[in-house]
Amino acid sequence: MTHLSSAVPASSAAPAARELPVTGPHLVADAAQLRARGISTARLTARCAPGGGWQRLLPGVFLLRSGRPTTEERLHAAVRYARRPPAGRARGVPAQPTSEESRDPGTVAMITGPAALALHGFPLEGPVGSLATAERYDVLVPRTRRLRSTAFVRIVRGAELPVPQQVTGVPTAPVTRALADTVAELSDAGAVTRLLGRAVREGYCGTGALLAELRRCGLMNRPCVLDAMETLLREDRGVAEERLYRMVEESGLPDPAWNVELRLPQGPSLGTVDAYWPEQAVAVELDTRVHRPGEAHEPDAMWTESARKRERLELLGITLLHLTPRKLRDAAEQQSCVVRTALLTAADREPAAYVEVLPR
Repeated sequence: MTHLSSAVPASSAAPAARELPVTGPHLVADAAQLRARGISTARLTARCAPGGGWQRLLPGVFLLRSGRPTTEERLHAAVRYARRPPAGRARGVPAQPTSEESRDPGTVAMITGPAALALHGFPLEGPVGSLATAERYDVLVPRTRRLRSTAFVRIVRGAELPVPQQVTGVPTAPVTRALADTVAELSDAGAVTRLLGRAVREGYCGTGALLAELRRCGLMNRPCVLDAMETLLREDRGVAEERLYRMVEESGLPDPAWNVELRLPQGPSLGTVDAYWPEQAVAVELDTRVHRPGEAHEPDAMWTESARKRERLELLGITLLHLTPRKLRDAAEQQSCVVRTALLTAADREPAAYVEVLPR
């Protein structure tokens, strides 16, 4: 976890704190908050003049002390700028979201991109090596907001916003969304592969969740992202296969035929499966799929093809079980029970049609 420095010199913070109490570990406020506390525009202008003790960090956002702002204050200022009331909202209403206001899409804003990754403790490389040295912070807002990037804030718009997480008190995008928004700005395929690979291998997120977020953000049509995810999915499959072997062995399940193709005698192929028990007509397939543009590119099409395969096999009396790498990792014992139940109940089903079992 990244720890932010929020220490404020007592001499510079005291005048602001005496004149205008502000809750929280920082002294950042916006114009609406100040008006609500009786600070007139003229007085605010005077306080932000040389020697006045306050300073303007961003349009409509102020630091109620002099001196260099801390990293934490800059982050809170960035979010505060993006949460300013949309045009037309009543003057004097504080921009700090209440429980009611937090459900207003116009006030949703969160740190995303490299800065969010740094807040989550993700070690960054290149120009954004740390939050303290970053020249800008990406802030995610609804795409309907009319905001401009300014100073150290770059506005990122999204159609579907995740629920922000509080990291050291800062509203922050989840790791998967922060990765997606970071990748969206990268053009180097190697950098994309290293970033996504490290996130998965070091446990910051799962491959499936990352893939879903990249699809949601429309990034899976970029060749560098697609190649990186296919590499991760291949690695994920290799690990999942090892876990499947181990699950069968440690659970005392009978040995299946591994990695085989099922085919009707002198007929078409029924597809490949990762494990098959011929006597019980039970098959297991690891579900690690990714689509390429032009290859049934809608995600729903992949699930439709999978459903068709299951239907074809079940019409022949073959039970097809789909296991995901995540299930094998987090609930191997439960998955072994699913397989065991399918094997034990085989005698209660109608005998399956004869199929040829060929090496994949």
